Amino acid sequence: MTYRTPAAKLVEVGIREGFRSGLEEKVADQLRSLGVEVEFEQSKIKYVKPARNSTYTPDFRLPNGIFIETKGRFVTEDRQKHILVKAQHPDIDIRFVFSNSRTRISKTSATTYADWCKKHGFLFADKTIPLDWIKS
Repeated sequence: MTYRTPAAKLVEVGIREGFRSGLEEKVADQLRSLGVEVEFEQSKIKYVKPARNSTYTPDFRLPNGIFIETKGRFVTEDRQKHILVKAQHPDIDIRFVFSNSRTRISKTSATTYADWCKKHGFLFADKTIPLDWIKS
């Protein structure tokens, strides 16, 4: 028989029962010894993380007030940011110029950058700013 230290035994039991610390295991043992059924991490409580102030710096501002954001990669964090900025500043006109608007937003999604822009009400172009955006 192999000797295991008390700490090693706690780790073994903790892994088996889902505990991540020796203290969790000790509290569970206390509850059991008092005849209380142990319910470990069975409940979920939803909450909203408090907002934090952030700043967005657009790539270009045209003389007519249109903001241009150029994107080769359009990652989740950027997409979320632009949804928030648009919701909080609906009067600001932000448009995208992509390297390729037909790029999918992820390997597992059929949605392209262009699809995302259409869904969220953003104008977009590929490679260059359309002249009518500059002249309007």
